[in-house]
Amino acid sequence: MEQENELGVKPIKKLLWKLAVPAITAQIVNVLYNVVDRIYIGHIPEAGKLALTGVGVCMPLIMLISAFAMLAGMGGAPRASIMLGRNDAEEAERILGNCAALLILVAVTLTVLFQLFAKPFLLTFGASKNTIGFAMDYIRIYACGTIFVQLTLGLNAFITAQGFAKISMKTTLIGAVTNIILDPIFIFVFGMGVKGAALATVLSQALSATWVLTFLLGKQTTLKLRLKNFRLQGRVILPCVLLGLSPFVMQSTESILNICFNSSLLKYGGDTAVGAMTILTSVMQFSMLPLSGLSQGAQPITGYNFGARKPERVRESFAILLKCSLGYSAALWLIVMLFPRLLATLFAQDSAFLDYTAWALRIFMATSVVMGIQIACQQTFIAIGNAKTSLFLAIYRKIILLIPLIYILPHFFENKVMAVFLAEPVADVIAVTTTLILFVWQFKKALQELREQ
Repeated sequence: MEQENELGVKPIKKLLWKLAVPAITAQIVNVLYNVVDRIYIGHIPEAGKLALTGVGVCMPLIMLISAFAMLAGMGGAPRASIMLGRNDAEEAERILGNCAALLILVAVTLTVLFQLFAKPFLLTFGASKNTIGFAMDYIRIYACGTIFVQLTLGLNAFITAQGFAKISMKTTLIGAVTNIILDPIFIFVFGMGVKGAALATVLSQALSATWVLTFLLGKQTTLKLRLKNFRLQGRVILPCVLLGLSPFVMQSTESILNICFNSSLLKYGGDTAVGAMTILTSVMQFSMLPLSGLSQGAQPITGYNFGARKPERVRESFAILLKCSLGYSAALWLIVMLFPRLLATLFAQDSAFLDYTAWALRIFMATSVVMGIQIACQQTFIAIGNAKTSLFLAIYRKIILLIPLIYILPHFFENKVMAVFLAEPVADVIAVTTTLILFVWQFKKALQELREQ
């Protein structure tokens, strides 16, 4: 119970630092893991370019697998934190068991679907006759490891929820290091090509899943996996799924968003604009990792103290998260505005293309300074179990605002490409304003209810 008590007693700043640093490290390692994986594939003799394109076509399916893991993990873990705060470890373990059962059920279903319908899916996502073979080779093997991905991503969240951030970080490190080592062996030494890359990934995820299961079945964990809790109960699993819909929507719609941006930019700006967009999204995703890590570190603290009915610690946890998030997003905005070309040089060398990308990057991230507010508020909604609002905000920014703006704004500007890039900052300003209004109202109401209990 030492870790459990820590969340409700220790200074918030120290707790956030302790939990956020491993979370941020794990996020960065995970991204580097994917980047290195693609670098290896891209260097396959003669077929590297087509192989990389084929694997890229698989990304929407891979993101969907991750999204379903978030549905259970990111929905169940905050609720488990709340139950721990209420000293109801039995209910928290029931949540863990139900989410584990759901992850297994989803994994089996997705594996069957992808094995049966992989080809039509991949053709829909842009595979050609030149790349479909590579895509099929990769996804058929990767799909066999869906169970490992689900258990690793889904159950690892429950380790973080208990305050074991370093253990959670090691889950990612184990998989990443193993994959980086196995990739060149399977791809080049054994001559397996794309199949080798997929097999290396599956084995790496299997090792990570074994690590997670060993911990959750061991003596150090507060919450244990128990077979009796694997029987799905509506009253247990449905609130978890509702709460997990927000991160599920955020992850699953990312591929749709990329398709919308690329199709519109191809129409107005050609391959150069699409190429620039690849760099823009890479910079945005990588630069936002610390914010994601901060919010993940704050969630167990906020959720535990919300469940323990300690409104002042809940308020303090959010206040510190907001200050840190705003400070980081302000620094990021300044760097992007001052040195956009320098950031672009990480991904390209052509001088004219770098100038174009630097111009686009300033537009695309013009209001990134306010994203600290958006992430801090939205993740706190998840931490305190407010499923409806967190889901609405996830849908609101991407589906209701951003996607329509991508197609509407070009009708009002002479520079159509600029208008497409402008959709991002316009959506951000509207979304943050809405989020802040909802948060001030509902957070104040939630804290008042805690005081009256």
